[in-house]
Amino acid sequence: MSVAMLGISAEPLDLAAHVAAVSSASHGAVATFVGVVRDHDPSVVGEVTHLEYSAHPYAAAFLTRITESVAADHPDVALAVTHRVGLLAVGDAAIVATAGSAHRAEAFDACRALVEHVKAELPVWKREILADGSHTWVGL
Repeated sequence: MSVAMLGISAEPLDLAAHVAAVSSASHGAVATFVGVVRDHDPSVVGEVTHLEYSAHPYAAAFLTRITESVAADHPDVALAVTHRVGLLAVGDAAIVATAGSAHRAEAFDACRALVEHVKAELPVWKREILADGSHTWVGL
């Protein structure tokens, strides 16, 4: 179908807008994924209080390429995805991805593929800020 919505944003992410972007009268399923900031990282000692995401200047172009590639593999599915940048608190949404389709299996498959490709390929890095004031970089 199409890429209905995508972006890199410094503003809070809106799940309802993503769902609306992939919804239509012909879609019986909308699959969603919201990745939220958690208060811990198993590979780090200490409590995570914030994440700071930084993106390569061409991250939006990468996101377009990734999303169009997933859309080509799932031609009957509408896709929407936005990744957040900037300082995020625990509980904030870091990524929202949605997929609308006539059937749930296609929507789930496309949504998962989109999230996995974004996670693996999008040039976005995160700095985990810990309660003790220290920080660590992830994805460098």
